[in-house]
Amino acid sequence: MGELSFRPASARDVGEITRLVNLCYRGDVSRQGWTSEADLLEGERTNEDEIRSLVEREGSVILACVDRGEIIGSVHLEREDRDCYLGLLVVRPDLQAGGIGKRLMAAAEKFALDAWSPRRMRMTVISTRVELIAFYERRGYRRTGRTEPFPDDGSHGTPRTQDLHFEVLEKTL
Repeated sequence: MGELSFRPASARDVGEITRLVNLCYRGDVSRQGWTSEADLLEGERTNEDEIRSLVEREGSVILACVDRGEIIGSVHLEREDRDCYLGLLVVRPDLQAGGIGKRLMAAAEKFALDAWSPRRMRMTVISTRVELIAFYERRGYRRTGRTEPFPDDGSHGTPRTQDLHFEVLEKTL
């Protein structure tokens, strides 16, 4: 691994980021890492139209983590009034558990503070992903006790279980 850099994604990155997100969340390759949702959901996690929308929308950015010209991680940030939403955090499965996710999160928080000065960062995590929630807690996020329903419109894949919902986590910046 070379020197990591972080930059806002552009329209030319949409295909690469879409493939990376789907690789990290679904299918057999995702099981190489510890953030796979393949046992909970089937189907694609996202598509190029959604990623393009996130890249182009006002107050929204996908921050790319780049190593030697290749995007190896990314995270979506979106301004929400005086707060910021963080989602779609991914690191290539074969590179997980090497500290890249921590660095990407720190870069995301710095980017949000510099661009929007939010009071808090908010995220949603599938409630059964206890190891992922613990990772975020180690980064200073706290459980709020609030939940949100898992979308049933197929936009995040097809659930393999009926009781999926999101837990809301927050961090004061």
